Amino acid sequence: MSAPEPQQRPLIAGFDAGQTHTTCRLAWLKADGSWEHLSEGQGPGVCHLAAAQGPQRFSAALRDSLAAAQRIGGLPEGTPLSAAGVGASGIEANSTVQSDGERLAAAALQLPAQRLAVVGDERTALAGAFNGQAGILVISGTGCIAIGSDGRGRLHRCGGWGWLLDGAGSAMDIGRDGLALSVQMADGRLPETALRPRLWQALGADSAQAVKAAVVEAGFGAAGFARLAPVVDQLASEGDPQASAVIERSGAALAAMVHTIAQTLELAQPAVCGVGGALRHLSALQVAFAAGLRSQLPGVQLQDPAGDACAGALSLAAQAALR
Repeated sequence: MSAPEPQQRPLIAGFDAGQTHTTCRLAWLKADGSWEHLSEGQGPGVCHLAAAQGPQRFSAALRDSLAAAQRIGGLPEGTPLSAAGVGASGIEANSTVQSDGERLAAAALQLPAQRLAVVGDERTALAGAFNGQAGILVISGTGCIAIGSDGRGRLHRCGGWGWLLDGAGSAMDIGRDGLALSVQMADGRLPETALRPRLWQALGADSAQAVKAAVVEAGFGAAGFARLAPVVDQLASEGDPQASAVIERSGAALAAMVHTIAQTLELAQPAVCGVGGALRHLSALQVAFAAGLRSQLPGVQLQDPAGDACAGALSLAAQAALR
């Protein structure tokens, strides 16, 4: 008996919806729950669903990235999905926002609720990193969050409470802390190091008053501070004492989240992955995070993730298709 045509197999989608862009990965689902990759497409980013234009941006991100993936995969636009998994920034478990996301995703993707999983992007990243097994994932980018699983259904999360409340270990925090030190140098509270002129040059400021004006401009926010993090990281690599102190505190803060999750989930020697733009690109932060782990969880080693957030979203889609 011949194998069924690919178009007869269930088509599933995994979405990684971040603040800058959304990725949709399409795959053919196999009978054993595994899948065969088909294509990948990009769409616009999302913002918090409770924000102005949040629902519209969320729906557009899913529709546009799906259409792009279908086009690249040689499928007619509108080819029906069997199930989908969505990991999106700002989706809190068991919240009104999650319910709103499920409703919007069902409409945008033309799927019944039981064939959908809509969760925070940290959960799809966790699922992808450890293939559903126990482990702790640290994501440090503009913001940061850590989440872990004991592999038996228990999860625990630290951080991710928004940049105004909780950014320790993130690029935003590194840039903000460095800039705060620079104005203390300017008014004489701290001895001046290379940190002040290098940060001010990156910011395009020539005085503490100009720094103050820059950070309150509309649109500066977390991203504006985060753009300064590479300067602080480079200065730390060069031995600047104040920059080094900022980076060391950030690495210790990331390690503290891992330690808390390990204790909560009773994981003695957990597998740990560090991802996100800050941990990927800031070399001094990588070193500080590894040192923090050695201090707080001796014997724990960092490892590369098995897969990414789209892979995690596809695993949720496969579960939804088969239930």
